[in-house]
Amino acid sequence: MASNICVKIHKLDARVKIPEYATGNSAGVDLRSMIDCVIESGERALIPTGIKIALPENYEAQIRPRSGLALKHGIVIPNTPGTIDADYRGEICVIVMNLGREKFEIKSGDRIAQMIFAPVVRAEFLEVDSLDETERGSGGFGSTGRA
Repeated sequence: MASNICVKIHKLDARVKIPEYATGNSAGVDLRSMIDCVIESGERALIPTGIKIALPENYEAQIRPRSGLALKHGIVIPNTPGTIDADYRGEICVIVMNLGREKFEIKSGDRIAQMIFAPVVRAEFLEVDSLDETERGSGGFGSTGRA
Protein backbone atom coordinates (compact mmCIF):
# COMPACT_ATOMS: atom_id res chain seq x y z
CA MET A 1 0.00 0.00 0.00
CA ALA A 2 1.35 3.41 -0.98
CA SER A 3 1.94 6.00 1.70
CA ASN A 4 1.15 9.66 1.16
CA ILE A 5 3.15 12.77 1.94
CA CYS A 6 2.03 16.38 1.97
CA VAL A 7 3.81 18.53 -0.63
CA LYS A 8 3.16 22.25 -0.46
CA ILE A 9 2.90 23.83 -3.92
CA HIS A 10 3.01 27.44 -5.13
CA LYS A 11 1.79 28.24 -8.64
CA LEU A 12 3.67 31.10 -10.29
CA ASP A 13 0.85 31.80 -12.75
CA ALA A 14 -2.91 31.30 -12.61
CA ARG A 15 -2.80 29.26 -15.86
CA VAL A 16 -0.60 26.59 -14.28
CA LYS A 17 -2.28 23.31 -13.39
CA ILE A 18 -1.36 21.52 -10.19
CA PRO A 19 0.38 18.24 -11.13
CA GLU A 20 -1.87 15.18 -11.18
CA TYR A 21 -1.52 11.42 -11.24
CA ALA A 22 -2.84 10.14 -14.60
CA THR A 23 -4.26 6.93 -13.08
CA GLY A 24 -4.90 5.49 -9.66
CA ASN A 25 -1.68 3.47 -9.84
CA SER A 26 0.59 6.04 -11.46
CA ALA A 27 3.91 6.36 -9.64
CA GLY A 28 4.54 9.93 -10.80
CA VAL A 29 2.68 13.15 -11.45
CA ASP A 30 2.89 14.86 -14.82
CA LEU A 31 4.86 18.09 -15.09
CA ARG A 32 3.75 20.56 -17.74
CA SER A 33 5.60 23.19 -19.71
CA MET A 34 4.93 26.81 -18.83
CA ILE A 35 6.18 28.03 -22.22
CA ASP A 36 6.05 27.41 -25.96
CA CYS A 37 9.38 26.45 -27.51
CA VAL A 38 11.01 24.44 -30.27
CA ILE A 39 13.95 22.15 -29.55
CA GLU A 40 16.05 21.38 -32.59
CA SER A 41 17.51 17.90 -33.13
CA GLY A 42 20.53 17.44 -30.86
CA GLU A 43 19.71 20.51 -28.77
CA ARG A 44 18.48 20.89 -25.20
CA ALA A 45 16.39 23.47 -23.37
CA LEU A 46 15.50 24.39 -19.80
CA ILE A 47 11.70 24.27 -19.57
CA PRO A 48 10.00 26.08 -16.67
CA THR A 49 6.95 24.42 -15.11
CA GLY A 50 5.54 27.41 -13.24
CA ILE A 51 5.54 25.66 -9.88
CA LYS A 52 7.59 25.69 -6.69
CA ILE A 53 7.26 23.01 -4.04
CA ALA A 54 8.20 22.42 -0.41
CA LEU A 55 8.92 18.79 0.35
CA PRO A 56 8.86 17.27 3.82
CA GLU A 57 12.26 16.66 5.43
CA ASN A 58 13.96 13.46 4.32
CA TYR A 59 12.17 13.35 0.94
CA GLU A 60 13.25 14.17 -2.57
CA ALA A 61 11.39 14.61 -5.85
CA GLN A 62 12.87 12.84 -8.87
CA ILE A 63 12.29 14.27 -12.34
CA ARG A 64 12.06 11.56 -14.99
CA PRO A 65 11.28 11.41 -18.70
CA ARG A 66 7.93 10.39 -20.14
CA SER A 67 8.34 7.08 -21.95
CA GLY A 68 6.04 8.01 -24.85
CA LEU A 69 8.05 11.15 -25.65
CA ALA A 70 11.28 9.16 -25.50
CA LEU A 71 10.03 6.38 -27.78
CA LYS A 72 8.08 8.43 -30.32
CA HIS A 73 10.20 11.60 -30.50
CA GLY A 74 13.58 10.96 -28.84
CA ILE A 75 12.82 13.48 -26.09
CA VAL A 76 14.87 12.68 -22.99
CA ILE A 77 15.97 14.25 -19.73
CA PRO A 78 19.79 14.07 -19.79
CA ASN A 79 20.32 14.18 -16.03
CA THR A 80 17.76 11.48 -15.27
CA PRO A 81 16.68 11.35 -12.61
CA GLY A 82 16.95 15.00 -11.76
CA THR A 83 16.75 15.55 -8.02
CA ILE A 84 14.76 18.22 -6.19
CA ASP A 85 16.04 18.44 -2.62
CA ALA A 86 13.75 19.09 0.34
CA ASP A 87 15.33 22.49 0.99
CA TYR A 88 15.04 23.78 -2.63
CA ARG A 89 12.43 26.52 -3.03
CA GLY A 90 13.00 27.69 -6.60
CA GLU A 91 10.88 27.02 -9.65
CA ILE A 92 11.01 23.47 -10.92
CA CYS A 93 12.53 23.50 -14.40
CA VAL A 94 13.22 20.48 -16.57
CA ILE A 95 16.24 19.99 -18.84
CA VAL A 96 14.80 18.49 -22.02
CA MET A 97 16.97 17.14 -24.86
CA ASN A 98 15.92 16.20 -28.37
CA LEU A 99 17.73 13.06 -29.52
CA GLY A 100 15.27 12.67 -32.39
CA ARG A 101 15.99 13.53 -36.02
CA GLU A 102 13.42 16.32 -36.29
CA LYS A 103 12.75 19.47 -34.30
CA PHE A 104 10.27 19.03 -31.46
CA GLU A 105 7.66 21.63 -30.56
CA ILE A 106 6.51 22.09 -26.99
CA LYS A 107 3.38 24.10 -26.25
CA SER A 108 2.50 25.66 -22.92
CA GLY A 109 0.58 23.04 -20.94
CA ASP A 110 2.19 20.03 -22.65
CA ARG A 111 3.25 17.20 -20.36
CA ILE A 112 7.06 17.11 -20.53
CA ALA A 113 8.21 14.96 -17.59
CA GLN A 114 7.05 13.17 -14.51
CA MET A 115 7.86 13.74 -10.87
CA ILE A 116 8.24 10.90 -8.36
CA PHE A 117 8.58 11.33 -4.60
CA ALA A 118 11.01 9.16 -2.63
CA PRO A 119 12.39 8.96 0.89
CA VAL A 120 16.03 9.93 1.34
CA VAL A 121 18.46 7.66 3.14
CA ARG A 122 21.70 9.34 4.22
CA ALA A 123 24.93 7.39 4.47
CA GLU A 124 27.50 7.44 7.21
CA PHE A 125 30.95 6.60 5.85
CA LEU A 126 33.33 4.26 7.63
CA GLU A 127 36.90 4.36 6.32
CA VAL A 128 38.52 0.92 6.14
CA ASP A 129 41.86 -0.44 4.91
CA SER A 130 40.26 -2.90 2.48
CA LEU A 131 36.89 -4.23 1.33
CA ASP A 132 35.62 -7.80 1.43
CA GLU A 133 36.02 -9.88 -1.75
CA THR A 134 33.04 -10.84 -3.93
CA GLU A 135 32.60 -13.12 -6.93
CA ARG A 136 32.24 -10.08 -9.19
CA GLY A 137 35.15 -8.19 -7.70
CA SER A 138 36.00 -4.97 -9.53
CA GLY A 139 34.43 -6.04 -12.84
CA GLY A 140 32.02 -3.53 -14.30
CA PHE A 141 30.71 -2.08 -17.55
CA GLY A 142 29.39 -5.33 -18.98
CA SER A 143 31.64 -7.72 -17.05
CA THR A 144 28.70 -9.92 -16.06
CA GLY A 145 27.91 -10.71 -19.71
CA ARG A 146 24.91 -10.28 -21.97
CA ALA A 147 23.07 -13.55 -21.41
